[in-house]
Amino acid sequence: MSDTGGGHRASAEAIKAAFIQEFGDDYQVFVTDLWTDHTPWPFNQLPRSYSFLVKHGPLWKMTYYGTAPRVVHQPHFAATSTFIAREVAKGLMKYQPDVIISVHPLMQHVPLRILRSKGLLDKIPFTTVVTDLSTCHPTWFHKLVTRCYCPSAEVAKRALKAGLQPSQIKVYGLPVRPSFVKPIRPKDELRRELGMDEYLPAVLLMGGGEGMGPIEATARALGDALYDEILGEPIGQILVICGRNKKLTNRLQSINWKVPVQVKGFVTKMEESMGACDCIITKAGPGTIAEAMIRGLPIILNGYIAGQEAGNVPYVVENGCGKFSKSPEQIAKIVADWFGPRSDELKMMSQNALKLARPDAVFKIVHDLHELVRQKCFVPQYACAT
Repeated sequence: MSDTGGGHRASAEAIKAAFIQEFGDDYQVFVTDLWTDHTPWPFNQLPRSYSFLVKHGPLWKMTYYGTAPRVVHQPHFAATSTFIAREVAKGLMKYQPDVIISVHPLMQHVPLRILRSKGLLDKIPFTTVVTDLSTCHPTWFHKLVTRCYCPSAEVAKRALKAGLQPSQIKVYGLPVRPSFVKPIRPKDELRRELGMDEYLPAVLLMGGGEGMGPIEATARALGDALYDEILGEPIGQILVICGRNKKLTNRLQSINWKVPVQVKGFVTKMEESMGACDCIITKAGPGTIAEAMIRGLPIILNGYIAGQEAGNVPYVVENGCGKFSKSPEQIAKIVADWFGPRSDELKMMSQNALKLARPDAVFKIVHDLHELVRQKCFVPQYACAT
């Protein structure tokens, strides 16, 4: 994997957790950031470069779409390989892997070139787990992979178009943490633990691990919209997850709210925060969308990264699982309507989300990986998630 956005590491960790849960000590699973840990400068600066580009939207858009054509990215990988192949080969081979799992679009071409040059393509299954729900960069797809796990039919179509064979493609869904598959405790119990009102409908507002986006403006708009001035009482409550953004946490905690508001920093048990709420406001990250669907939470998307996340908006809206708006006031009105006169719409979207959810995706992936290993070597030893 590579730490370009939190989703790739989250998927790798989900696969690792599922391996441990399903197979115990039969596997040792190593998660490695191939670019940071096993390439020389300047290639090991990739995660930092990504963060810079994403913060400057037009630059990222130009990079994403500019490198999409095969005639652009294939020569680029060939040139890059001459500089980093030796270090990457050392990085991979030190694990003596029985199977290699890539959860990043830039992790196919160079490792596969190395396996081919060492005559290991038939001995070590190389697999790709695509972590984009709809639109995805063409570098995800390489004809030499043993298996390509796709989260949706749309991504599978793109894989076929890129030249993969149907036998290489499995459509299982996006891998999310096994903890999301366990039965959830009752809402009132979760709310009590989180310091929330047990009975008021709740909206979860989050901005990822770094607490990015218009969280404060949206929270303030929700605070106004969820208070009934005529009755002089709240019609809903807010749970805000600020991630590592301590300044934002402190600012929100200092506000004198008219409705019940709980402000949390970085949260490890997101399944409990989602389980305590009735809908969610988030940017269009594929992992959060997949987790929200498993919990049956209608989704309001308030932003997306150009390129890989652009298709997630129509994926949610057209499947009747949620809405899209960048306006804090409009978002607040949607939530107020859902908690009031349009509660039927909230219920319908919740049902649609549950229909689209694939809670067992990560288990299907690891069991198929296990079968691939069993076919190659009868005693599985190591799995290396890159």
